Amino acid sequence: MLNWKTARKILCIRLDTIGDVIMTAPAMLALKLEQPDRHITLMTSSAGAVAAPLLSLDDLIVYDAPWLKATSPRITNAPEFAMIEQLRQAQFDAAIICTVYSQNPLPSAFLCYMAGIPLRLAHCHENPYQLLTHWIPDPEPAQQIRHEVQRQLDLVASVGCDVSGVVNDPTHDRQLLKLDPIALQRVRDLLREIGVNLEQPWIVIHPGATAASRRYPPESFATVAHHLVQQDQLQVIFTGTQSETELVESIRTQMQATSFSLVDRLNLSELAALLHQAPLLLSNNTAPVHLASAVGTPVVDLYALTNLQHTPWSIPHRVLFHEVPCRLCYKSICPEGHHHCLRLVEPDTVIQAVRSLLAPTDSVSQNSKSNLQNPALCPL
Repeated sequence: MLNWKTARKILCIRLDTIGDVIMTAPAMLALKLEQPDRHITLMTSSAGAVAAPLLSLDDLIVYDAPWLKATSPRITNAPEFAMIEQLRQAQFDAAIICTVYSQNPLPSAFLCYMAGIPLRLAHCHENPYQLLTHWIPDPEPAQQIRHEVQRQLDLVASVGCDVSGVVNDPTHDRQLLKLDPIALQRVRDLLREIGVNLEQPWIVIHPGATAASRRYPPESFATVAHHLVQQDQLQVIFTGTQSETELVESIRTQMQATSFSLVDRLNLSELAALLHQAPLLLSNNTAPVHLASAVGTPVVDLYALTNLQHTPWSIPHRVLFHEVPCRLCYKSICPEGHHHCLRLVEPDTVIQAVRSLLAPTDSVSQNSKSNLQNPALCPL
């Protein structure tokens, strides 16, 4: 009889964006490390699929589900029937549905049920009855809040997967991303082209984020960058997408010191290659933080208190924020309009965090904030 130990063809569903897919990669790696002959397929959104070439996957299915807010409005349900048939034809042994605790796994479970996938696993707040063969009652947020990586590792461990190779040996996490030698060389060439001296200290600053509530003020970024260049003699390299060009240029102008920009010049493989070579990343809480974690680069994470689950994982890091009574808002736009959880983080706090991680004796992951320590943000 088919069970989780004999299941070889496994569908991992993560219908989210780049950072979420990367934070699910350790669980997929654990499945592969336990039984290398397993065939792992990732099913994710168009946005999340951008990360797939970096992962050690056997196959990819792109599906923009109608129950996700970023999906364009449906004019027909034909894509759902087509997806059910595609899954049926693939003859998967098992499906693992990975979600954050605020997402309902049952629409994905229903697709898998209709496709006849024998084993179906997910966290779920409500009784799924026959939609899941293996139901893990979701303990979040009532009983605990876990790091997103840990949540998915716990999920696969619940059906007997040995995750010790990922949890106890963090170097396995560095295998999450397939670093392209061509991308690595192109990044080195680009750095030299824009004038970076690779023999001198340098860091990467990523000042953008999709959600406005997760952006540290540009003028504060400028103050931090100015002092790091002028006082610490660091070379500062900015990254970002095309839509963040104006933001980065405004920071570069305000900082009144030499800086470098690779904005809109890197694809995701090249950004991963850049972060792999970087001594440190200073960033808002967004996808590059998780890329840096996956390639082992220390991170200073300016962390808006919209949630607690997405801090850097398994690397030296500092998490900076200011305590606010409106924490855990889960909003893309600050509902209070003051952005105090980030705006009140002093530039000097950020500067000191960068210095501490660049110090040669620093090897321990830590959290910081502008007042009291918060146990909920302790690295897992």
